Amino acid sequence: MDSPKVLDMVKDDLERIEQELERNLTSHVPLISQVGKHILLGGGKRLRPLLFVLCARLCDYTHDHIGLSSMFEYLHAATLLHDDVVDGAEIRRGKASANALWGNSASILVGDFLVAKSISLAVNHGHRRMLEVFSDTITKLAEGEVLELVGNYDFDIKEDDYFRIIINKTAILFSAACHIGAILGNVSKEKEEALASFGLNLGIAFQLVDDALDYTSTAEEFGKPVGNDLKEGKITLPLIYTLGQLNQTDRDRLIEIINTNLEKDGDFKEAAQWVKNCGGISYTLNRARGYADVAKRELEIFDENPTKAILMDLADFVVERRI
Repeated sequence: MDSPKVLDMVKDDLERIEQELERNLTSHVPLISQVGKHILLGGGKRLRPLLFVLCARLCDYTHDHIGLSSMFEYLHAATLLHDDVVDGAEIRRGKASANALWGNSASILVGDFLVAKSISLAVNHGHRRMLEVFSDTITKLAEGEVLELVGNYDFDIKEDDYFRIIINKTAILFSAACHIGAILGNVSKEKEEALASFGLNLGIAFQLVDDALDYTSTAEEFGKPVGNDLKEGKITLPLIYTLGQLNQTDRDRLIEIINTNLEKDGDFKEAAQWVKNCGGISYTLNRARGYADVAKRELEIFDENPTKAILMDLADFVVERRI
């Protein structure tokens, strides 16, 4: 499928989401507005708020779904700010990261503001079950960040541990966006669970593709330096699979290269070649397609309509994208 096509189909929704993000980003502290606008209004696919809007619409809830969608992107942006500090990242979405421009302290504190802002939007709506799901999501996101930190440079990490990290770090917010759309639509328990599962599986697929792109994309396409995960000691599925395919000598050589932070010219190219040759990329992308297919099957409970069709196309976009 032509990946930009589905985004063109939701162009009006994306424009309204963008307007709401800017409208709600208000503070009497100038630095908060500066850093907040830098991370929020400098690009991004807006998949999380878009999924909420579409799932709410699928469940016939359209009262204030555009305004509420901001809470998912604010929470996501907060995790990006905190991530970049932890990782010492200097580039985000093709430009200087907030911590590179304003320092770590400002990034952390503005990240905290965005978390508080997302909670405020949820509380103002006043729906108890929505608040329960959203607060649980914030807790799991924090757990995911810590799990990832603990797993850095752990070359014996198992696939199950890796999936636990990406479910908490990424997929749980996709799931919450879809689940809360269903909750507000007051649909049956079965439909609620279907959309929560749709979002979870889509989020897993999204992160798997991201981890593959870290080895195969270009910096211009990806919006950040390729090989970043490897340089930061993040052991993702392409590498986990590759390490399992190598003999002990080659495994030790690859680990040695990574442990030196890929400091020599050609180190990343050599490591990436091993990952490609051993099937790490194709294995990861095949797993992503599998999760996207599971996500699409969860939509079978809903009648055919244009919104469902767009959600199906988004699942395809997630695994076919190069950005």
